[in-house]
Amino acid sequence: MSVVHKVLDRLPAPLRSVMLKHRELLKFAVVGGTAWVIDTIVFYTVKLWILDKPLTAKVIAVLVATAASYVLNREWSFRTRGGRRPGHEASLFFVISGLAFVLYLAPLAVSRYVLDLKQPAVSFVTEQVADFVSSQIIGVLLGMIFRYWAFRRFVFPQSGVRNLETSYDTPPSEADDLDSPPPADDSRDRDRIRRR
Repeated sequence: MSVVHKVLDRLPAPLRSVMLKHRELLKFAVVGGTAWVIDTIVFYTVKLWILDKPLTAKVIAVLVATAASYVLNREWSFRTRGGRRPGHEASLFFVISGLAFVLYLAPLAVSRYVLDLKQPAVSFVTEQVADFVSSQIIGVLLGMIFRYWAFRRFVFPQSGVRNLETSYDTPPSEADDLDSPPPADDSRDRDRIRRR
């Protein structure tokens, strides 16, 4: 029994049923949280120690976090969803993530270049807080809401088309055949018809 099942068994029945009903969203949120941590670490590592260019640092951080997010979402959050060939699915994932990227960058750009929340106009601490709130909270939340909707709608549109036994390279039509029961043996029916 997995750790997740042990935790779920200890929860009150109403909470357990809500969590099971919305498990895909909860998994997406966990993946999003993981991608957020990756994004934050890469963003501040690049911004504070490699380049003093916050937008460039954000671009690098989002690219790294998006690659990790694709793998985690495909293999865990949306593991039973699909409906597209892996190459097409990955292309759509990165296109949608590119659109979400604009949502990620917009609050940081507004904070830096419209509100002028950067040095020397403000203190170092104010600049860091403004960068964190605009890019790591507001931008990430906007991007996650858009991505969850778009991933379910366009990237992983069909529910229940993949299972653990189905190969990821199997086209959806063949995957459906793997899940269907074997055809019934109708030889007995033919024998009954012949006897009449």
